[in-house]
Amino acid sequence: MEFTSSAGEQRYAALVRAAAETVVGLDFDGTLAPIVDDPEKARIHPDADAVLVDLATQVLAVAVVTGRPARQALDLGGLEEVGDDIDRAGKDLYLFGQYGNERWSSHRRRVVGPRPPAGLASFERELPRVLKRLDAPEAFVEDKGLAVAVHTRRLPDDAEAFARLLPELRDLAGRHDLVVEPGRSVIEVRSPGIHKGTAVTTLVEELGAGGFVFAGDDLGDLEAFEAVRDLGREGMPTLLICSSSDEESALQDLADVLVQGPDGVLEMLAMLTEDARHLRA
Repeated sequence: MEFTSSAGEQRYAALVRAAAETVVGLDFDGTLAPIVDDPEKARIHPDADAVLVDLATQVLAVAVVTGRPARQALDLGGLEEVGDDIDRAGKDLYLFGQYGNERWSSHRRRVVGPRPPAGLASFERELPRVLKRLDAPEAFVEDKGLAVAVHTRRLPDDAEAFARLLPELRDLAGRHDLVVEPGRSVIEVRSPGIHKGTAVTTLVEELGAGGFVFAGDDLGDLEAFEAVRDLGREGMPTLLICSSSDEESALQDLADVLVQGPDGVLEMLAMLTEDARHLRA
């Protein structure tokens, strides 16, 4: 764990003092769960349940904000069980799936989301032909219902394939009025207008938050980081945690704290919990 500046340390201290009014937002892959070659085999860190439940006793609410479909994240993360434990502590767990297009909470217990965007089906029909032309027919294509993700991690030269596919898929998406969200070895295509920053502002408005923490690891978290920075400029106590890795460091320049993967994220959250508890004792 490393604070990026003395200002980051000061923001952490202010956040600890405002913990009872703070929402903690967390990405899933690379933040709560290690990155794996097969996205369907990702599992939440084994210590996450205990850390999140303990954290919930000291903050206003905990929210997982992910690009994954909400139901998939619930299943892979065991988050319904985590929500049960957080409910018993008298707090709520929120889940925003597909960048905020889907919502679930531990007190409502059902996933709510819109219909798939116009143009997604025709994009998906054209995609195999484009991948074949780009010599990437073996790229793993994940249908998320409201989005399509093209994973390059399994291809022989992951980074080269990603760089080759990105502009072509962005062009194809644009022709169908869709947008591209690049991530760690993944190119996601979805409808415009909804992103993780929207989830941040929604949580602040609906819960009346007086502080905000967000932890993420790649470009899909950029809008959430920017939304939290805007809250900080308005005077709200905030903290940005970058789960850094050798693969992606795009958020490091924006972060207050750098940690190494899910182990580091959970260590940071446990420290926040203990410091908040000590201050209130």
